[in-house]
Amino acid sequence: MFSLAQFGVLSALATALTSVLSALLLLALTRQLWGLRWSLTRDKENSLPLPKGSMGWPLVGETFHWLFQGSNFHISRRERHGNVFKTHLLGKPVIRVTGAENIRKILLGEHSLVSTQWPQSTRIILGPNTLVNSIGDLHKRKRKILAKVFSRGALESYMPRLQDVVKSEIAKWCSEPGAIDVYSAAKSLTFRIAVRVLLGLRLEEERIVYLAQIFEQLMNNLFSLPIDAPLSGLRKGIKAREILHANMEKIIVEKMERQQLEQEYHDAFDNMLSSAKELGQELSIQELKETAVELIFAAHSTTASASTSLVLQLLRHPAVIEKARAELEAEGLGYEPSGSHRLSGVTMQKEEDAADTETTCLLTGGCHQNYSDEDGFPRSQSHVPYLSLDKLSQLRYIDCVVKEVLRFLPPVSGGYRTALQTFELDGYQIPKGWSVMYSIRDTHETAVAFQSPELFDPDRFGPDREESRSSRFSYVPFGGGVRSCVGKELAQIILKTLAVEVIGTCRWTLATENFPKMQTVPIVHPVNGLHVNFTYNYPL
Repeated sequence: MFSLAQFGVLSALATALTSVLSALLLLALTRQLWGLRWSLTRDKENSLPLPKGSMGWPLVGETFHWLFQGSNFHISRRERHGNVFKTHLLGKPVIRVTGAENIRKILLGEHSLVSTQWPQSTRIILGPNTLVNSIGDLHKRKRKILAKVFSRGALESYMPRLQDVVKSEIAKWCSEPGAIDVYSAAKSLTFRIAVRVLLGLRLEEERIVYLAQIFEQLMNNLFSLPIDAPLSGLRKGIKAREILHANMEKIIVEKMERQQLEQEYHDAFDNMLSSAKELGQELSIQELKETAVELIFAAHSTTASASTSLVLQLLRHPAVIEKARAELEAEGLGYEPSGSHRLSGVTMQKEEDAADTETTCLLTGGCHQNYSDEDGFPRSQSHVPYLSLDKLSQLRYIDCVVKEVLRFLPPVSGGYRTALQTFELDGYQIPKGWSVMYSIRDTHETAVAFQSPELFDPDRFGPDREESRSSRFSYVPFGGGVRSCVGKELAQIILKTLAVEVIGTCRWTLATENFPKMQTVPIVHPVNGLHVNFTYNYPL
């Protein structure tokens, strides 16, 4: 016989178990109803079924799985459901698409089958007047204005300043007594390129660091749940945007006044203002503020990601470094120990100043050989002369290395579209109004055009193989069609310039025991950073 106390314990356990089971049943029921709710949105006039997949939990869908699992999220579901599957991310039903032919249909179907649409949080934070958020005639108008910004002539004019920024940043890397986090350093590099080269600003170091931190806050919350509440990611992103806009407004007014004067150097922002004027279009201050932030956005995070991946892959593949160095030497960009190597004008002047300083120090018996530039940063010891676009185009193997980095570790996993009408992919219906996310990374990894796609092999882009030629949409690091990345040429120039400077002037070693794991959401980056020791590979 059970005692009264024992009976009470058993009764409490039974009650608790019943409550738990009821809660689990309720959760299972709400999940089923959530999935049913989206199944009912299929186009009844189309006989094709919806793609396979799961819509996750009510409201949040599979967003948290996506954020925490990274690339494994898409890989596991692609293996389970195929190249076209459904899910629910960031408050929207999404069809995830992989494969060259499927991507071709989406990219070439802009304005007819699909229309660009980034996640709601991204659209809110960047603003309605940006290129990424514009559609139809507005998109064509903005792209036409930006054509001058990224024209060959404009890109050529940016080269000296761009290379000076790269040299200066590498000098800082090599002057550090310990390891640097390459990802953080690359973000600093690309932010400075955006501010110095694209916006043409010379700001105090403290100001640059502050604005970089604010911009990082904006980027960290760009892909968040579209819930505008205190402490939410969306609210933090909006706050960062407003701070950036407030800082940009004064700069823009000064620039517009300076347009009256003749300038030897025109930055990207100047080119945009003059292009709009030539086309008879007047841009509002709000449009200009949003465009200024978008220019930083275009040059910053994705290029920093690719720059980090470049250093990582070179670390993993020493043979690639040796082959690239041989090309630099063949093109007259190798180091000449005789001291007759050619220097950029800025570097030559710094060399002369350094020689005077060193002589004085030897005579007085003082001073450190810690040379600095006019901003107080370590002075570059690079021997590489100013590069031109023609010179970069002659570096065929460097070009192959950059292309393979972008194939192997594309900075962004894909692009977002909204279905304008119901259409078919792989035997499934894509309902009107649903979001479509085409996968760049998965397509690169599974494309039959690439031999052994799991291997890092720059020669696949060489003249003897040119694997991407056989299937146009097997290689899409910058998207394609009318929505291809407008700044793709600039991004490649930055990566090639960085490759030339690093490979030609530096030695670097991994500071940790193992290579870091790579996180793919929202962009590719190393978990806990990529810690590397840099030194110049020759004495000053």
